Amino acid sequence: MKRLQNFLQQLGADEAGARMYALMERLYPICRSITGPGVRQTLDILQEFLPLQRNEVPTGTQVFDWTVPNEWTIRSAWIKDPAGACIVDFKRCNLHVVSYSTPVHGQMSLAELKKHLHSDPEHPDWIPYRTSYYQESWGFCLTHRQLLSLQEGEYEVCIDADLLPGSLSYAECVIQGNSPTEVLLFAHTCHPSLCNDNLSGVVLLASLGQYLRRCHLNWTYRLVFAPATIGSITWLSRNQEGLDRIKAGLIVSVAGDPGSITYKRSRHGSALIDRAAAHIVRQGEKPGTILPFSPWGYDERQFCSPGINLPIGRITRSPNGAYAEYHTSADNLDLVQAGHLQDSLHRIMQILHVLESDRRYQNLAPFGEPQLGRRGLYRMMGGYTNIGALQHALLWVLNYSDGLHSLLDISEMSGLDFPTLQHAAELAEKSGLLSPQPLSLEHCAIPERNLPLHQHTS
Repeated sequence: MKRLQNFLQQLGADEAGARMYALMERLYPICRSITGPGVRQTLDILQEFLPLQRNEVPTGTQVFDWTVPNEWTIRSAWIKDPAGACIVDFKRCNLHVVSYSTPVHGQMSLAELKKHLHSDPEHPDWIPYRTSYYQESWGFCLTHRQLLSLQEGEYEVCIDADLLPGSLSYAECVIQGNSPTEVLLFAHTCHPSLCNDNLSGVVLLASLGQYLRRCHLNWTYRLVFAPATIGSITWLSRNQEGLDRIKAGLIVSVAGDPGSITYKRSRHGSALIDRAAAHIVRQGEKPGTILPFSPWGYDERQFCSPGINLPIGRITRSPNGAYAEYHTSADNLDLVQAGHLQDSLHRIMQILHVLESDRRYQNLAPFGEPQLGRRGLYRMMGGYTNIGALQHALLWVLNYSDGLHSLLDISEMSGLDFPTLQHAAELAEKSGLLSPQPLSLEHCAIPERNLPLHQHTS
């Protein structure tokens, strides 16, 4: 088994981005929603890459303040104009139908039909994505240019769908490390043919899981694939007893567009995951953006709700709603690029590497500065590309290895990057100058969750 650091070093030549893009091409045509056969078909494909534990939660199950809804199954949908020509067809683009539309079949005037049509005037050639999960209705989405071209007359509409008791589907993959302490990684599976939001998160998590399964890990990683909002709420409701094991986590989404990497902090603001992510996102040729927590966005707002309050942040490229193609047919295979997927994967692996490798040391020669040359440390620097940085790193590590400061603490104080400090600490440890302290994912105080939580009702 390799360390995560070894896979980081070879990732550039590993063509992971191309493999993620190929998986996205397979998943793109599938019509997904918060429930239904499209989600199960997606999980079937993901199960080719990861060993998934599948879960079906019946309609009517109480999950905190929510109830698992009826299951939605759609077979076909279309609009025919007064001449009988099919002008809107679900089979050509599954965004044409408002997700969770109730079944309908009948004739109606243009004026009546327009009450059920949605378009985007600002982008007249794109089809918008609309949903109606918790209020029964039906509707179609089309380009605004097409909407303006509709002529008066009688139109035939059909949505061949069921909205009946069934279940909500989610899956998880647990990758065991040396410790039962967990890092949670979450991607939502409910969006239909939208590549950046959020097939990019799904394929990235699948690829990340494959790397983690080949690593020697300190921590246990739990990858969860579930619908947004109702899926994360359902998972939390059914896993309350194990939440105290989760000490860090990331919501992974919008990972394939050209925007720079963006990290949104957890509700804690300065938990270890917040600090590790901020450290990595600020590095590189194209430094990213750090956002404060807000109760708006993706499923971080469920994991960071006051009764749960887990240290889970969100990693994206462009934030949700911050790119023009968001929730439209233009969020397609042309928008996402394999290189952006690979860069996002690399950044997340770097963050996890910090979690895996951050530790405190005790200086075993703390009286004055130890003689580095006598211990061969200068000779051991041979071949290192930035000897000056490594020398500084050795001095910083030796000075602050008092059993109280971790490598990430020292990195934040010194401005030196984490890998250089880690390398310096490993050299000093081999030379007998440092003794590693027990590992912990709780380097900074994390408030207790507000208990008690609601009891799960099955």
